[in-house]
Amino acid sequence: MAIMKIRGGDLDLVEYEFISFHPGENIRTLGLERSYPLSPVKGTVTVRSPARIHLTVFDMNRFAPGRAGGGGLGFALQLYCSVDVTCTESGIEIDYSREGIIRHFVEVFRKVTGYKGGFRIRARDHQHQHVGLGSTSTVMISLANALNYAVGSPLTPDQLRKLVGNNYVEETAGETIAFAFETGVGPAVSTYGGMAIMGDELTLAYHHPFAEGKNVFVVIPPSDISSAGTKEFDLLMNKARVLDYRDRELKAYLMLMDMIPALEEDNLKRIGNIIWEIEFRGSKRAEVEHHSFEIYHYMSQLREAGLEFVGMSSVGPSIAIITEKDRAFVEEIVKKIGLSITVESKIDNEGLMIHHSC
Repeated sequence: MAIMKIRGGDLDLVEYEFISFHPGENIRTLGLERSYPLSPVKGTVTVRSPARIHLTVFDMNRFAPGRAGGGGLGFALQLYCSVDVTCTESGIEIDYSREGIIRHFVEVFRKVTGYKGGFRIRARDHQHQHVGLGSTSTVMISLANALNYAVGSPLTPDQLRKLVGNNYVEETAGETIAFAFETGVGPAVSTYGGMAIMGDELTLAYHHPFAEGKNVFVVIPPSDISSAGTKEFDLLMNKARVLDYRDRELKAYLMLMDMIPALEEDNLKRIGNIIWEIEFRGSKRAEVEHHSFEIYHYMSQLREAGLEFVGMSSVGPSIAIITEKDRAFVEEIVKKIGLSITVESKIDNEGLMIHHSC
């Protein structure tokens, strides 16, 4: 596997080796492994979970592949992934294109709970991969909750999201996987809905309903810059770390002193102003500039046209717009700057839903 260099400053240069492994290896049980009273249910369990917009990491110096954390901010939207799970006598049947990541978490779950039977699993994502909408994390938290319910709900929602975060992987060459970046924002908002503020080590610091009934539009500017694999590693572990050394305290202050009161007030315009400030701070600036300064130009024009909330999701290039304005108004603005609406949605303030059919 590749060895990547991480530079956080003139005297801060380390090497990180991406270690690939097969699904079911390098399992982290978090001390939850024990003998649970399991009661497998008959029929199929379906979990539908909302996708997420990840607005910012608070400190890139506090997470890396294999070290979940870093803090973050994000919200759930009405764009869904779903997973169906049925208990079987033995074996694991998987109907999903990304079989490796599914199989790995199934083995994590089996080791933690002691379940000896099999599963039949069918997963469906929202078909927008690697553009900042969290397809992987949404599928994985859906899977975790479906497996859990199917065997009698031995684990709590918080235990499940921490297991997902600490065993979060992406595919590598061949049939192997490797640990990936995870702040915990996606599983938290997919579980509970609304807006979440995360502390380090996947700690859910604050959660609140957000912009109920407002319109959400996602536009995806053209970009030939990769936001996955080694390109993502170079971005997040080098320039982003340097900028977060400088701005992490400011971002934390903005969350505590400005964002939380704005969420309590349900003041969308004030929330939008805070997000706009963060777009120029720390690692978020590195993520935006990764796709060129043109992303700032697009977002600035959207704000100047009167849209209350504009922010790039994750490592982009997707831009999320939240507004009281209708589609016709937004579509006219977006068209003028050479873009188009990719997703029209609303905020999901309910979180994941579990359905059991016998």
